[in-house]
Amino acid sequence: LSAPELVGNRNFAGKRRAPWESRRSSGEAIELVELQKGSSLTQICHSEIQEEIFRKDNRLLTLLKGVYVESRDPPVSSLPRTAEEKRLTKLGHLGDLDVKKVSKGKISIVEALTLLNNHKLHPRIWTAEKIAVEYSLELKEVNSLLEFFIPFAVQEFPKETKKAIKPT
Repeated sequence: LSAPELVGNRNFAGKRRAPWESRRSSGEAIELVELQKGSSLTQICHSEIQEEIFRKDNRLLTLLKGVYVESRDPPVSSLPRTAEEKRLTKLGHLGDLDVKKVSKGKISIVEALTLLNNHKLHPRIWTAEKIAVEYSLELKEVNSLLEFFIPFAVQEFPKETKKAIKPT
């Protein structure tokens, strides 16, 4: 480095050190070091904050005691509920696990599959009108059910028997 650069660096270092030197004589630097080293300050602040949180404000408490609040639930204005009419289901093969009662106008899954299969196998016997009467359903809903829900036919194909090739 050249001589002017060294002088400039010394001046820079001196400028940085100048505030420290001025504080050093006043004892302020010692306080800063103690604050940085000691975590007791954070503990003191923490305990003061905890005290402030748990301190009761008597003025606020007296004001709150003077407040009177009366609350009531709004009156229930409901129409007299009619008990839903239920019908016994045509029991499936699960016994105790089957649904025993279903609201009128509704069917269980087992009943839906049964009536769809019955209609598929015997459409002249199981007409939409008969199904509507049998299961307490509306005719329009039964027609929609028969139109849009078609049960799958499970077919089992015979196994192909291949003659074993005999080694000759």
